[in-house]
Amino acid sequence: MSLIDALTRAHPALEVLPASAATAPYAYDAGTRRTPVEHGPVVALPATAAEVAAVVRTAADLGVSVVPRGAGTGLSGGASAGADQLVVSTERLTRIVEISPADELAVVEPGVINADLNTALAPYGLFYAPDPASYAISTLGGNIATNAGGLRCAKYGVTRESVLALDVVLPDGALVHVGHRSIKGVTGLDLVSLFVGSEGVLGIVVGATLRLRPLPVARRTLTAFFDSTGEGARALGAITASRVRPAVVEFLDEPTLRDIDAHSGSDLRRRGASLALVELDGFGIDEQTAELITALTAAGGRVAVVPDGEAPLLWELRRSGRGLGQGAPTWYVGEDIAVPRSALPAVFDYFPVLEARYGVRVSAVAHAGDGNLHPLLQLPIPPGLEGTPAPPALGAAATDLVAFALSRGGTVSGEHGIGTVKLDWAALELDDRVQRLSHAIKDAVDPDHVLNPGKALPAPVLQPA
Repeated sequence: MSLIDALTRAHPALEVLPASAATAPYAYDAGTRRTPVEHGPVVALPATAAEVAAVVRTAADLGVSVVPRGAGTGLSGGASAGADQLVVSTERLTRIVEISPADELAVVEPGVINADLNTALAPYGLFYAPDPASYAISTLGGNIATNAGGLRCAKYGVTRESVLALDVVLPDGALVHVGHRSIKGVTGLDLVSLFVGSEGVLGIVVGATLRLRPLPVARRTLTAFFDSTGEGARALGAITASRVRPAVVEFLDEPTLRDIDAHSGSDLRRRGASLALVELDGFGIDEQTAELITALTAAGGRVAVVPDGEAPLLWELRRSGRGLGQGAPTWYVGEDIAVPRSALPAVFDYFPVLEARYGVRVSAVAHAGDGNLHPLLQLPIPPGLEGTPAPPALGAAATDLVAFALSRGGTVSGEHGIGTVKLDWAALELDDRVQRLSHAIKDAVDPDHVLNPGKALPAPVLQPA
């Protein structure tokens, strides 16, 4: 019996899309969209947690592997699917089940868009802190699967810090609840933290109990422009050394400012060669502002308080103003490395070394408050070579940068996950014992490798006979 026949017979109310050109967009995510396919996989569109469980159970019985998928905004290939796989999309599980102001929590289904949750929370004076740059289009289930970060990580942490409990469909179709509704709870192993960031290789999140925060009484944006990228990167330490803990600290280097201006018509580069963009929030905001202005001015910054009406434009320029893909075509690699905050200046200082060594162009924006950089490495595509593979120098430069970050105590992914794109880099970071332990957990939970095989975990290290 075919997969579609089995699904439709067992679950007549379930919508199943047959493999075709129409399902091609389900074969890749935002990180692998540069290599689109003509023929996509079979796609199941369950509308309830019970339907997700039933679909996974049917696929497991037939020996078909399952690729969980949210909105497909991931940047590491974690939701990419082969033609012989079944995509289980959670895009129709969109209910906000409960908002409890007394407990400062919300219970949601995985298809809820991050920004939509905050719209619903605003009348209660609450907000959900994690805010990936894709917050307007990414789903909470996908955010949980990758342990997404965002701009406000500097103060409020990544997704894991805001997840209290999860409802998860296991690879055999069983539905389990892990975690606690209470803020504190240490009964049993911390399975919530195991599932958060596991990229769908252990289970499919079908419900989440999320921790909320009170909306700050005030928010204020500051800019600090510097005369060079290096000067700005070194000045970031003045923020850490102060007594102020901003909600957001973003750093944009000189080439990034030029790219934003070229794409968006702004004038950032005219104001300086690098920019620290800071958001303060909470009580005592005047005192916070005064201390931070003093610290950044002493570090060489030209600091200004941004009028409230202008701040949203600056934040939008940071999120989406770079305009990758505009202008002359380039081969490119985007990275997601993170290092201890004290190592940020060294990473920016290393960019010219890479440019001289490999002939690439390197720029980066950084969630500087937690040391997470998003470098962009590019090579111009000569006329007539559009659509051809990138030359080896680009990949070599990207790997060199990863190795440099690791040498400074960093990691190959701060928030985007490993997926398929970063498997080789993950192997550079995780030693053999850790890789074997990770695969042992995968084998214990999913012995038949039903869920998202080949993702997130580097290939197991073969042991000598």
